[in-house]
Amino acid sequence: GCAVQFYLFCTFAITDVFLLAVMAYDRFVAICNPLLYMVTMSQKLRMVLVSGCYLCGTVCSLIHLCLALEIPSYRSNVMNHFFCDLPLLLSLACSDVTVNELLLYIVATSNEVITIVIILTSYLFILITVLRMPSAEGRRKAFSTCASHLTAIVVLQGTILFTYCRPDAGNGVDTDKVASVFYTIVIPMLNPFIYSLRN
Repeated sequence: GCAVQFYLFCTFAITDVFLLAVMAYDRFVAICNPLLYMVTMSQKLRMVLVSGCYLCGTVCSLIHLCLALEIPSYRSNVMNHFFCDLPLLLSLACSDVTVNELLLYIVATSNEVITIVIILTSYLFILITVLRMPSAEGRRKAFSTCASHLTAIVVLQGTILFTYCRPDAGNGVDTDKVASVFYTIVIPMLNPFIYSLRN
């Protein structure tokens, strides 16, 4: 039960982060090359990008799951948490989990860096294009379109960085519980509100 829950949660969380980066690229193409949008963002490319997001989520989750299943024993089968999460599992392990912790830090940080670079690069080109627009109405529409997406990115990426990319992840159980509620319940509830702000 715990392994399946952890695998599914990890897969969809990582996929979500990569999908936000793909959405930034989509906005880049739509704003910087609007006349070539349908050619550039073909059905085939969209399928490849979405499949790549799910592939990254699946591979990263399988790596963590396989290493977690190799842990021989845990101090307790009772978790002071809302769901089965890797930092909590590692804190309950009786054996040395240095490799697991290092891999968690490396994978989480590299996923964050890769997606943040894609997002920042896309939005840098968007900003340059928007500032060159002669129409104030066009600039306002472009900024409005991007603001909701950037808000969703900042909230999700900030929470993930706080939870998984700090050296003492798993040590502050109450802090981790609050953060996990934030990115599993609060953010998905806020997303429709965030994306409707531009309307």
